[in-house]
Amino acid sequence: MDEHAEIATPREAADNALILAFGRLQGAANRLEYILGRALETECGISHLVYEVLLILGRAGEPGLSMRAIAQEQVLTTGGATRLVDRMEAAGLVERVEDPGDRRGRLVRLTPLGQETTVAASRVHMENIRRYFLAPLPPEDRDRFADNLRLLSHAARDMLPRLP
Repeated sequence: MDEHAEIATPREAADNALILAFGRLQGAANRLEYILGRALETECGISHLVYEVLLILGRAGEPGLSMRAIAQEQVLTTGGATRLVDRMEAAGLVERVEDPGDRRGRLVRLTPLGQETTVAASRVHMENIRRYFLAPLPPEDRDRFADNLRLLSHAARDMLPRLP
């Protein structure tokens, strides 16, 4: 892949190996997001975004996370995170509780239904990941591919500005 190729025409831009590689990554991610997200909605009744927040809260454990922390993890505005958590609370998946470290603050944590939903959705999601994400890759490349994705994800995360 020629990272330093000159681009002088629209055709050269469209055919540039580096641009094509990133486009393929983005296209694969978008298509997989659609496929896997639809499966979660159909089989579990939750969106992929709700599932991601359930995982974030599951990873955090007790006593929960602040709205700001949820927003930062999901690259949402705090208003967007609040609306999402409002819907999740109405569905019985999460609850807001007092922050033991800040009497004025509130934390969000999983309810028992949220815990059950996280486990059930994860079982479905894992099978779909195997089918649509791993199966097309040669078995000997899977671990390296996953490691490289982690590196890319962490590098991109570290470049994002922190929410105030």
